[in-house]
Amino acid sequence: MTRTLLGFDYGLKNIGVAVGQDLTQTANPLTVIKARDGIPNWDDIEALITEWQPTLLIVGLPLNMDGTEQKMTKAARKFGNRLSGRFQIAVEWQDERLSTFEALEQLGIRSKLQSKNRDDVDRISAQLILQSWLNEHPK
Repeated sequence: MTRTLLGFDYGLKNIGVAVGQDLTQTANPLTVIKARDGIPNWDDIEALITEWQPTLLIVGLPLNMDGTEQKMTKAARKFGNRLSGRFQIAVEWQDERLSTFEALEQLGIRSKLQSKNRDDVDRISAQLILQSWLNEHPK
């Protein structure tokens, strides 16, 4: 049975979203949900969940390079726990170290400020987080 998954790159202003499935083991960038001080537009997330009907949600976990937690780790966990509680869908965590750097590299730029569309960086980061999870969990 094929599962659809949504992946999230949590941020205080923007939350990148990607969609993937475990049959093909592929993830694709989807959209960006705007957030205010880390609080997302829950209606926008609900619309995505209604449209894609995911059976699992993957949230990127920002860690320091040595694997220890940081301030954003707690905020991302809070976001993931609220996702699970609000939509009754299981959440799994994926180490997201270097996902933004990889997204910038894919776009051929050095910082988000160089991007004509900063949302591209967040959507691609979400894709990389979800693809990384899929790679670690082959069907």
